[in-house]
Amino acid sequence: MTSATFLVPDLEVAQRESLLGRTNPLVKLGIALAWLIGLGLTLDVRPPLILIVVALVAGLQLGDVAPATLARRLGPLLLAAVGVALTNLLFSTHNPDPAAQEVLRLGPLRITEEALQAAAGVAARVGAIVSVGAVFFLTTDATRLMDALVQQLRVSPRFAYGLLAAYQAVPRLADDLVALRGARRLRGLRELHASLLLGMLVRAIRHADQLSIAMDARGFGPGPRSTYRPVAWTRLDLGVGASALVILVVTLVVSR
Repeated sequence: MTSATFLVPDLEVAQRESLLGRTNPLVKLGIALAWLIGLGLTLDVRPPLILIVVALVAGLQLGDVAPATLARRLGPLLLAAVGVALTNLLFSTHNPDPAAQEVLRLGPLRITEEALQAAAGVAARVGAIVSVGAVFFLTTDATRLMDALVQQLRVSPRFAYGLLAAYQAVPRLADDLVALRGARRLRGLRELHASLLLGMLVRAIRHADQLSIAMDARGFGPGPRSTYRPVAWTRLDLGVGASALVILVVTLVVSR
């Protein structure tokens, strides 16, 4: 069987049965790639801002993602986008164009209108990338994505489900770090110490060993495979894909 539901927790029922949750993961992946490639065709700041709005509305309305969940996932990333913009703004002021219109002067730093536009463009693009990525992962069942890769793109099952296992190892490592820090705190030791790295490595090796045994027992080896959860193309996939491409084309045309 190509299903690996034992590897990952299911999405929330509302998200799994939402319009985006029922859309083929490959369609959503193609939409995300098309939007991000489209951003590279223009330097205007409006397309990435429109993309951020579209991604957030799609996640909230079509993906049934809770606002608190979306804010928790996007908050740190959007703050990072602002930090990248500020860094770009500060570094771009070292060699300003003398003819550029000055907006603000902070000591020796001369901030121009062009520098502000460039920084805004960087922040908008980073924000668009993280917004699209967050909505994609919050509305996509990882197991269904790997099923689609194996069944429809003919990706090797070993590679696909190995990738799925690695993807699921990230939150597990975070849980392991919390457990190890708690154990050190109970023993009266410092929570952050170099020995934590050794403990994390040992636990990661143990998890990998347990996972390899589990996957071998479930038939994740070479040879022909059957399909427990077939993934098929539907009219919903065609509608979602076409709508996303229309929005992309209209956005790029309007921004010219």
